[in-house]
Amino acid sequence: MSRVCVALLVVGLLGPTAVRAQQQPVPQPFPRPGGQQQPPPAVDPLPRPDPIVPDEPVRSDAPIVVPPPGVDAPTEQMLGLPIYPTARYLASYNAGAGQRYYLFGTNLSFAETVAYYRTVLNVRGDLVFDSPATHMFEVGRFDEDRMAFPPGVTIKDYAWNGSQGYRNPEPGVDPPYFRTVIQIVPAPTASGRR
Repeated sequence: MSRVCVALLVVGLLGPTAVRAQQQPVPQPFPRPGGQQQPPPAVDPLPRPDPIVPDEPVRSDAPIVVPPPGVDAPTEQMLGLPIYPTARYLASYNAGAGQRYYLFGTNLSFAETVAYYRTVLNVRGDLVFDSPATHMFEVGRFDEDRMAFPPGVTIKDYAWNGSQGYRNPEPGVDPPYFRTVIQIVPAPTASGRR
């Protein structure tokens, strides 16, 4: 089974367990590479953020990470992929093999976000899960020898099944929740680091 299939299977298994009464899911890159099949751990609703560590390994128990003051959001030029114009940068995670996951939140609906990326990427993409709806746009060739994950954009509906959405990692800042989360995984740079 390919890494992508395993990652999609893991996300399918973890997705329904992430919605709990009165508690939001732990922000995690989705889908995950590797085949870890553990449910996300319970977390304090308002955890203290840890600073971003550029080379920290992917962990299943990763806390909510708020970019520290002065850390600029990645740009389209840096990522090599479009960012929805009003999307807010949330966090980034080490994906391994010189790649990072970059998460952005928006209150645009899942369907509108997918339509936007279909247009700007000129790729149809694939709906990989119905509940919660998750749509993937692979925009580059996957090279198992130098990549942990195929370059692309993944969109996930966090307002499904009556959920308020993905909790804004900055407490007290509007909006308190994001309906849709956009995950961008750029291709690794020639030097292996982005």
